[in-house]
Amino acid sequence: MTPDMADVTRGQHEHPWWAAMAQLRTWWARRHGHAPPVSDTDTGARSSSPEEQAGPAVVGEESTLWRMRTTVKDAPGSLAALCTALAGDRVDILSLQTHPLGEDTVDEFLLRAPGALAASDLTRAVAQAGGKGTWIERADAHDLVDAPTRVLGLATRTALDAAELPLTLRQLLGRCTIRSLPASPAGGGRGPADVPVEGVLEDTVMRLRAPEGGVITVERPYLPFTPTEFARARALVELDARLGPRIPRSQDVLTLPEGNDITVRRADTGDLEAARAMHERCSARTLGMRYHGPVGDADRYLNHLLSPRFGRTLAVQTPSGRIVGLGHLLWDGDETEVALLVEDQWQRRGIGTELLGRLVAMADEAGCESVYAVTQSSNTGMVAAMRGLGLPLDYQIEEGTLVITARLAEAAARKASEQEAMRYGERVARD
Repeated sequence: MTPDMADVTRGQHEHPWWAAMAQLRTWWARRHGHAPPVSDTDTGARSSSPEEQAGPAVVGEESTLWRMRTTVKDAPGSLAALCTALAGDRVDILSLQTHPLGEDTVDEFLLRAPGALAASDLTRAVAQAGGKGTWIERADAHDLVDAPTRVLGLATRTALDAAELPLTLRQLLGRCTIRSLPASPAGGGRGPADVPVEGVLEDTVMRLRAPEGGVITVERPYLPFTPTEFARARALVELDARLGPRIPRSQDVLTLPEGNDITVRRADTGDLEAARAMHERCSARTLGMRYHGPVGDADRYLNHLLSPRFGRTLAVQTPSGRIVGLGHLLWDGDETEVALLVEDQWQRRGIGTELLGRLVAMADEAGCESVYAVTQSSNTGMVAAMRGLGLPLDYQIEEGTLVITARLAEAAARKASEQEAMRYGERVARD
């Protein structure tokens, strides 16, 4: 959510709010490290879903979907040798993409293998057929969509909403960390080093020029990027730049329990003046609960928070057009943060709960596995709102700072399991 923390630290004497947030980020990073994805060969690997087990490689036998990459010499017969080796283990090749690398080629497969076949068995067979640097992980039913269709879908999402760009890049490139670094950090200080128009690819890191200035950095330490992936990512960023700022303009009118009507809609930097006015009407206590310290230089950090490049913002507006509540869903590298601010006289009317529920639904729709809120342990309203989600929650507290993480993936898996059990019960009843 925040700019480069080194730049924030350099400006901490002039910007106490950013300094407080920098300290929180440092603590949160220590408590919540970004470890590389767990290999599906480990004991903690998830089992295949019912969708993955549909259409087994051998009739009557369970199967598993795998995504695999391996590098071979760009020579006649190299691909045939791989296919023959996989066929020998009764592995069905569902799709294949090739990424030329000069003398070598990276072959990317979507495979359906017998359930009893381990990842190590697949990599061993591929190595014997000439593959090297093999990477493999479990796939799911979403991977069954062919690459051109998937890329067109991601381009459509990007075209409709500027906030989708970080998410579409993550969908395109798999599990990776994406950070947008503004040209002028909100906390002051020097911005990131500029990159050429064509971008920079360095093995497991790519840097692209952001449409509004600054740099978009994508990191995937566990798997190097190929020139093909780099070209696709650059095309999405160029599409975003050509279309300019945009957010969906739909809105919902809701009636509060006491009878007042409010409008909930998306907000962006065009709402900066109204958002600043709301902050000026908020008490120091309310602002302190939201920002964990003194608040100053509102223009700079509000412009950052309202930017679709760093996430999505929902605004609650009265019939007169006054903004009385803001909810932010912020892309924080490979994490997702939720944050709320409701004007004092509009608190305890269900506005915060409404905003939080909508933000979490957006995160779930975007494929986020979890969302977290950083607040003070005394902020009972935020704690109650998070508990009201009905999701599995993790709590971490240190020196009065509370981090509450809601696990969306666990809830989705539980819901899918319940639905599958219900369908099974219906089938039994029919039979």
